[in-house]
Amino acid sequence: EGVTFHDGQELTPDDVVWSLETRRDTPEWRDSSRLANVESITADGQTITLTLSEPDSTLLWNLTGRAGIVLKEGDEVDYQTDANGTGPFVLDDWLQGDSITFVRNETYWGEPAGVAEVVFDYIPDNQAALNAALAGEVDVLTGFDATLGDQVEEGGDFELVLGESTDKGTLAFNQTEDSPLADQRVRQAIRQAIDHEAFIEAAQSGQTLYGPIPPLDPGHEDLSDVAPYDPEAARELLADADAEDLELTLTIPNFYPTTIPQILVSNLNEVGITLEVESVDFPTWLNDVYTNKDYELSFVLHTEAHDFENWANPDYYFTYDNPEVQDLYAQSVAATDPAEAEALLAEAARIVSEDAAADWLYNGASVLAVGTNISNMPSTNVNERLGLAEITKSDG
Repeated sequence: EGVTFHDGQELTPDDVVWSLETRRDTPEWRDSSRLANVESITADGQTITLTLSEPDSTLLWNLTGRAGIVLKEGDEVDYQTDANGTGPFVLDDWLQGDSITFVRNETYWGEPAGVAEVVFDYIPDNQAALNAALAGEVDVLTGFDATLGDQVEEGGDFELVLGESTDKGTLAFNQTEDSPLADQRVRQAIRQAIDHEAFIEAAQSGQTLYGPIPPLDPGHEDLSDVAPYDPEAARELLADADAEDLELTLTIPNFYPTTIPQILVSNLNEVGITLEVESVDFPTWLNDVYTNKDYELSFVLHTEAHDFENWANPDYYFTYDNPEVQDLYAQSVAATDPAEAEALLAEAARIVSEDAAADWLYNGASVLAVGTNISNMPSTNVNERLGLAEITKSDG
């Protein structure tokens, strides 16, 4: 009650029903499938009731994302270029590819935002970001390079902050029948040939990860016992698979640090695998790897939370197809007890790791350089979502 959109229109229960129904029934809308199990959506006064066709333990999480966005019914706003929400900030200006500006929503129904204006500047690289910080042009850097921490902190105006995230540095294996990676022994050998600690040392942030679920997500457990660093064991597995002197190609988007392929080339060379690195722009990666599955090894950072479903989808670019994992994931979704759902996810994740369906090189950190004039800056998982409402700035 008493909530209005940024243009002054009232938010009504009918808007909620319309938004959820339209999302569910419009496949072109992103995350429409997240509401597939919602049979009906009704309003009774200020209460909205969602009736499911079957249990769905992921529903509440899904509603915190795009699937739960509430729009004004009949609104003619072009959401590709504009916005009309109910949140604590209003879109003020958007220079595509350069900056985006939000101002405080003075009619916000909740606690007013702590700052009057937030400007996001798009900075092309970490060195440029560092220069902007040292020149006093920015108050916060997100997605920063932790190896530049000493430099950004040197003047005393910034603090390097490392927060947890769901980022998963994923080395994908193409497991189609004609690939040498169809053999689990070869995949396991690659995993045991890789020194995961080397990635943490190189980035000066993050932590090791040996399975598909990071610590922030339900179903996580320490799976380091599945593929410990052991080059000798890796060589034995390759010999057993008659895959000695293997030559493979790694396809990696060109915006990732060169240390990632360098470590992989060095580690795999030690066990007799020659790795050729193909650095490509992201549209090429999307076309060749993600869409056409035309690759041998691939690396990208998967940032999404609660994304284990990809391992239960044989059509995903991972090319991993295990009916047992698919069944366990389906049971997890259908579970009505959160503890049971989490246990089923953990069981499925262990199988994925034991199958060497991929290698998870590291769990990345949310790396920020935060000005000493800034308070209440969130640091957990800000690589994916960044809450701004509680941030305050001491000098205005």
